[in-house]
Amino acid sequence: MPLLEMRNIVKEFPGVRALDGVSLTLDAGEFHSLVGENGAGKSTLMKVLSGVYPEGTFAGEILVDDASRHFRGIRDSEKAGIAIIFQELSLVKELTVGENIFLGREPSRFGIVNWSELYHRATKLLQDLNLPIDPQVKAGSLGIGQQQLVEIAKALSQDAKILVLDEPTAALTESEVETLFGILENLRKRGVGMIYISHKLDEVFRMSDRVTVLRDGKTVATHTAADTNTNEIIAAMVGREVGDIFPVTTHSRGATALSVSNLTAYSADIAGKKLVDSVSFAVKKGEVLGIAGLMGAGRSELLMSIFAAWRGKHVRGIEVDGRPVKINSPSDAIDNGIGFVTEDRKRFGLILEQTIVDNMTLAGLKRLSGRIFTNRTKENHAVAGAMKSLRIKANSPLTVAGTLSGGNQQKIVLGKWLLTDPSVLFLDEPTRGIDVGAKQEIYAEINRLAKEGMAIVLVSSELPEVLGLSDRIIVLHEGRVTGEFTREDATPEKVMAAATGNH
Repeated sequence: MPLLEMRNIVKEFPGVRALDGVSLTLDAGEFHSLVGENGAGKSTLMKVLSGVYPEGTFAGEILVDDASRHFRGIRDSEKAGIAIIFQELSLVKELTVGENIFLGREPSRFGIVNWSELYHRATKLLQDLNLPIDPQVKAGSLGIGQQQLVEIAKALSQDAKILVLDEPTAALTESEVETLFGILENLRKRGVGMIYISHKLDEVFRMSDRVTVLRDGKTVATHTAADTNTNEIIAAMVGREVGDIFPVTTHSRGATALSVSNLTAYSADIAGKKLVDSVSFAVKKGEVLGIAGLMGAGRSELLMSIFAAWRGKHVRGIEVDGRPVKINSPSDAIDNGIGFVTEDRKRFGLILEQTIVDNMTLAGLKRLSGRIFTNRTKENHAVAGAMKSLRIKANSPLTVAGTLSGGNQQKIVLGKWLLTDPSVLFLDEPTRGIDVGAKQEIYAEINRLAKEGMAIVLVSSELPEVLGLSDRIIVLHEGRVTGEFTREDATPEKVMAAATGNH
């Protein structure tokens, strides 16, 4: 009898079926890895299991110890013995480690917290896990890796019999990874069933009893780890063709527009941890250079460091149009002809409360309006032209950006940078969270810009997108370049192998 069964789980969002009949089983003491490309449905499935998406918002059945369970929220899932450690840390940094571990479950009598008992329990728990962490220090004073280990201690304090870990090693050093695996091995011996989500296939094969692959919201394979291999798992993860959604075109490449040499970027939170390690590349005018890699590979950090927007220490040499340049701020990058459509449009790309015209002219005000006075007539004319070119659906340039669809918001961000007239354009996840129609329009725009001679550097977690748009692809794994392919040579299997360090 399985410890956990998830049967035919279906979860829909407006216009998207994120999970399409997914089934998964977990035995007591089993280490079961869940793998798939970004967007395959892994985290969504775990949010169903954890009660983040409660009963009634999805179809299917969840059984724990052969009994059907109905989770109205996270607490119901926890009461059933399920603990989930999500990628995003949930610690309250102003509270101590002990307070975080027992937050909402503090030992108390007559409503008064027994602090002595709380710290005694926290100390014992941390000792049992071989974690040399003082339970009375503030969580915010710890490094990100130690905070992740505290999250694990917090989950285990609930006496969970099912533990889910979503990319738990992304912020850990090598020694912390070894500590984590030691903890997980002990939990396996105690009969705890574990679901492990990771893009790092070496970790998957190191620990797994079974491996389940999700693709496009469906279960496509479940293998005993001993009976499969990395290549078979990669093939199951990417087993789809690049469709006709991508326009077939040829770009005429010119001189080198941007050259980057030996770029190294360090974590802003973990002293000495390299997120990008001695990366060099060049992109030519009229070329689309794709940067592929899995979560945590260093793709966004690479672009942000070039643009001088990365808050951690970074060193690099940069040439634009064959001349060395110093870029110490995003303003310097803009002045040197670099534009940057960032990964998170709502945090870094838009001021949602402002109008389309205010957003689209923000990066190019000096060019559009002069250095001293703004020229609203000139601004409105430029924005109206960009809206027409990009097919932005809105009543006027004075429409508030936050009232528009995700696809139209993304076009505003793209339009903002096009109005700076860049010679090099960085696109970090340019189609994240938008529908297929809007994607196709952005793909067509990328090809038009490349044909006109713009150099484009494209980061995308969607492998078909990288393969379908790029003239050349470089692949990152844990901050290093592990592969480079032409459009003709690139295959899903080759790129994924390089992205998982199996090149």
